Amino acid sequence: MNAIDNNIWTKLQSEAEDYIKSNEDYKDFLESLVLSNDDFISSISLKLSRDLSQAWSFSEKKLLPSILQALNTKDVSKAIEKDLNAVISRDPATNTILETFLFSKGFSALQAYRASNYHWKKETLLSYFLQSRTSQVYGVDIHPAATIGKGIMLDHATGIVIGETSVIEDDVSIFQGVTLGGTGKEIGDRHPKVRKGVLISSGAKILGNVEIGEGAKIAAGSVVLEDVPEHMTVAGVPAKVVGKTSIKTPGTEVDHTIEEN
Repeated sequence: MNAIDNNIWTKLQSEAEDYIKSNEDYKDFLESLVLSNDDFISSISLKLSRDLSQAWSFSEKKLLPSILQALNTKDVSKAIEKDLNAVISRDPATNTILETFLFSKGFSALQAYRASNYHWKKETLLSYFLQSRTSQVYGVDIHPAATIGKGIMLDHATGIVIGETSVIEDDVSIFQGVTLGGTGKEIGDRHPKVRKGVLISSGAKILGNVEIGEGAKIAAGSVVLEDVPEHMTVAGVPAKVVGKTSIKTPGTEVDHTIEEN
């Protein structure tokens, strides 16, 4: 059973109703996706099934129950709530729950991943379908077997790639064009391990089974090939330590400043 705070659902409904009052043209759209549903999980499941379905393979009617089953579990729904709060609290371009729900492709891609991850061991074909369609529709490629925590923000999201054995802990922010990949010559456990509170800026590439320590910061455009100590900032190609982070959790503060010290 889902564990999302009912206040979030109430707020989403209120925002949709207010928007309809000022613009009747969007009434059918918002009533269908928000106001006609019973709760937040039902709404996001419907949105994802409409975004990702294909008439000739997994139709909306076929996809919706599978997504709903995954997202309606307690652990997944709690992760969704924390992801939603992460976007709203960290992204200055986002003002409402409604905007995040409808238009944040990073948020949507992350929840599609959560559905694919839920079904990974028993419904591999469905999981791969969700991964493929998430890449096609949202421009984000997350392997269903990756391990991702709660309170994650994928900002802008275009071009993010997260490999099969990647681990991302809680309260991490990742920007567009980031790759968590392998070196291209290894098998097995071959992808990065990103610890709590890390900030990975746009265009950074982290390759191989390396550990990004808690509270670390990866500067934009960096290529990381070695472990990064906790609470350190790295930059460059290849990335080198350039200083200690001035804040405990760069992933939640989202400060891209490089502090050289």
